[in-house]
Amino acid sequence: MSTCTTLDTPDGPFTVVVADDGAVLASGWTADLDDLVPLVHTAIRPSTVEPAAGGAAADAVRAYYAGELSAVDGVPVRQRSGAFLEHAWDVLRQVPAGGPVTYTEFAAKAGRPAAVRAAASACARNAAALFVPCHRVLRTDGSLGGFRWGLPVKRSLLDRES
Repeated sequence: MSTCTTLDTPDGPFTVVVADDGAVLASGWTADLDDLVPLVHTAIRPSTVEPAAGGAAADAVRAYYAGELSAVDGVPVRQRSGAFLEHAWDVLRQVPAGGPVTYTEFAAKAGRPAAVRAAASACARNAAALFVPCHRVLRTDGSLGGFRWGLPVKRSLLDRES
């Protein structure tokens, strides 16, 4: 059984869906589970999700918003896809707060410098927002690019981390 917790944040409600072992399966700026559960790969998608009062992932989100920007770094995340996307998500977790990269730099860090579109796809398909910080990837010209949870949230996160 998986659990979910919704927290109030300066960027709006943030919900985290967590497996029974504490790994984040999905998260984002929404209070609606129907926005999150479908993002989880079918091989690991929970059949039921029960509300919970908190847990380590929720505590990490609270700490992040209290100014401890690295609080989310140690929380386990579980996502499934092809080998490149799984590797790219691991690489994203190494991009530090305050050190955003371009999609081109992200592709190079992921070991496939010519695969800029695949790197962008890793960001677009990331189910564990904040814990896998796809908001830290920008276009080559420094503009924001896209973000599932809206560009105002992406801008707010980058400003908080700068």
